[in-house]
Amino acid sequence: MTSSNDDSVFSVSQLTGLIKTMLEGTFPNVQLKGEISNYRPNASGHLYFVLKDSQSQISAVMFRGRAASLNFVPKDGTLVQVRGSVSVYAPRGNYQIIISSMTKAGAGDIMEMIEERKKKLAAEGLFDSARKRKLPFFPKRIGIVTSPTGAALRDILQITRRRNPKMSATVFPAIVQGEDAAPSVIKMIEIANAYSMCDVLIVGRGGGSLEDLLPFSDEDLVRAVASSKIPVISAVGHEIDWALSDFAADLRAPTPSAAAEIAVPLLSDIEQGIEVSRNEMYESIQGKLEHLRLMLKPFTGEGMELQFRHIEQPLSMRFDAAREKLEQNIREFLQDKRLFLERCEQTLNNCNPQTIFDRGYSMVTDAASGKVIRDAAEVSAGAKIMIRPARGKISAQVLGNDN
Repeated sequence: MTSSNDDSVFSVSQLTGLIKTMLEGTFPNVQLKGEISNYRPNASGHLYFVLKDSQSQISAVMFRGRAASLNFVPKDGTLVQVRGSVSVYAPRGNYQIIISSMTKAGAGDIMEMIEERKKKLAAEGLFDSARKRKLPFFPKRIGIVTSPTGAALRDILQITRRRNPKMSATVFPAIVQGEDAAPSVIKMIEIANAYSMCDVLIVGRGGGSLEDLLPFSDEDLVRAVASSKIPVISAVGHEIDWALSDFAADLRAPTPSAAAEIAVPLLSDIEQGIEVSRNEMYESIQGKLEHLRLMLKPFTGEGMELQFRHIEQPLSMRFDAAREKLEQNIREFLQDKRLFLERCEQTLNNCNPQTIFDRGYSMVTDAASGKVIRDAAEVSAGAKIMIRPARGKISAQVLGNDN
């Protein structure tokens, strides 16, 4: 700063540069909440608008790379929460905020955004019941994608141990709240699938506000749940809570604890079911054996031989008849082919030029060109010709012709 008696004079650019340095150094990362006004998307993909509240406004710009990640279409009047840095646009001498991220603000706006996304994904068929698979009856290992420090994980593990101590569980630690939550959960789902690390996957977290549960309605996360090769149970929040992952999952559980109850069968029920099945199978086999004994009791060796003869004789007769018929068909076929070949041979003989020569005919050609002479007009007196009878050749000279 200069004193009042300092006669230093700044240029406009110098002063603007100082203001730019001070503002940008003081507000490198700021969050704002306001209403969009004068929204002007650029053809290149950049977004220009004004953020305002009841008393003030600030120019804002969101460049194409950042704007591509938006999950809603901005419009005038939309209440948003943004994060970015304050900058000075020197050519015009005004300050603005360069936005790095932007979300709708307020529960009503969030619900509207989720409903729009729900309609979009439902239209793609991601929520169709035909896509959903049954959970394995007796999974050997369950996977849990959730916070490693949350109460939801403790509840799931406690219930798993109580219901079936022999069941194994793999924890896939993930962030479940904030901007990094959705990518973190997606990564864990992909890892579980890439290495087939479990038979059923519980994805979720404990209760929270609508904003806290928002990552589980992220479009990419919903697609990851829908495309999982491992059956997924979505367990987000409490019974009254819901997220879009609930609709994409193979099954929705009202709470993480309920998800454990669903995924992990009671060991005592399984053991009892096995015992009941064993007894039923034993009784069924015993009954079938007794039935067979009763059926075989009246049969003697001679009686069974006679019964076999009754079965064998018609089959043997049918076989003999079929063989005779086949032999007759073969003979007829060969006879037809033989006659056909004879006719072919006769036809070929009739077409053989040698056969025609043998009947007394000869072929006359021009001695020089070898061209066949078919008309006396084709030669003149003195021309040399070649006559080919059935055997040998005769050279001759034309004395005259009669046309």
